[in-house]
Amino acid sequence: MATGVILLNMGGPDSLEAVRPFLFNLFSDRKIIRLGPSFLQRPIAWFIAKKRAPKSAACYAKIGGKSPLLHITELQAKKLNRQLDQDAPDFAPFYCVPGMRYYSPRTPMQMAMLKEKGVRRFIALSLYPHYSLATSGTSVDDFKKAADALKIDDYLVIDSYPDHPLYIKALERCVLEGVSKIKDRANFRLVYSAHSLPQKMVDMGDPYVNHIKRTIRALEKRTGIEGSLCFQSRSGPVKWLEPATDHFLIKLAEEGVKEILCLPISFVSDHIETLYEIDILYRDMLREKGVRLVRTPSLNDSDLFISCLKELVREKLNGGAKGLE
Repeated sequence: MATGVILLNMGGPDSLEAVRPFLFNLFSDRKIIRLGPSFLQRPIAWFIAKKRAPKSAACYAKIGGKSPLLHITELQAKKLNRQLDQDAPDFAPFYCVPGMRYYSPRTPMQMAMLKEKGVRRFIALSLYPHYSLATSGTSVDDFKKAADALKIDDYLVIDSYPDHPLYIKALERCVLEGVSKIKDRANFRLVYSAHSLPQKMVDMGDPYVNHIKRTIRALEKRTGIEGSLCFQSRSGPVKWLEPATDHFLIKLAEEGVKEILCLPISFVSDHIETLYEIDILYRDMLREKGVRLVRTPSLNDSDLFISCLKELVREKLNGGAKGLE
């Protein structure tokens, strides 16, 4: 029986014209942000998207005019497909495809396409290693709603893997490659930058921060390099996780640090947060203060990360039960 693997991710605009509809889809999701009463969610989301689109589009213009996320996820899916067909023949053939939450190709559409091909067994594989309601949570919910609508009841869910050995090994390689670019290896600071989250969500029990700390503990056991955790990409008037990455980097500069190695720890693929915020915004900000910022490479479609995804799927197929999370 064929197995369909949906690689769950956020998605991103595939052109500058797509920035506004992408933002509208994002802000329409009440799972991650509540904009007034439910009947006003979409009108308010439309207004916010219209207001923010020009500024966001200007940022995307600086990284090629679109998000690279779909292209990278497609590469991950193709490589994962090849490995699974070779190493898990009992469940082959596999059909690994991206399933985006806020822009095409959307998860329900991908599942419908695979069902038409005869796929009856599905796996939702989150590309967010650290569970949060705002990421894996809403993406898995989208997957389950599509499964119900398509009358698919044979499915498995992989919604987090913060300290899976192969994930940690892949991150270790990223750190070591980053360290190799540091000029003075005796005097630099390692900073882990994660996507921020409203503090209220963590206070209500969201495990996101704990998952990231599990990753850091496992990673530092392998590298022997201690770092500091901070959070980027906050927006809006609510209280966000602290310290903010930009503020923390300035603090390090004021303390006299001359080289900083940044690991974007909650991002497995390059996106606007790495290519614009870190590589352009933060790097330019620190250059003005005489500080050199080096970013570790992202996991993207690296062999170790694909091997991690393969093992996650194999482990779930060999030990999971229907609908198990």
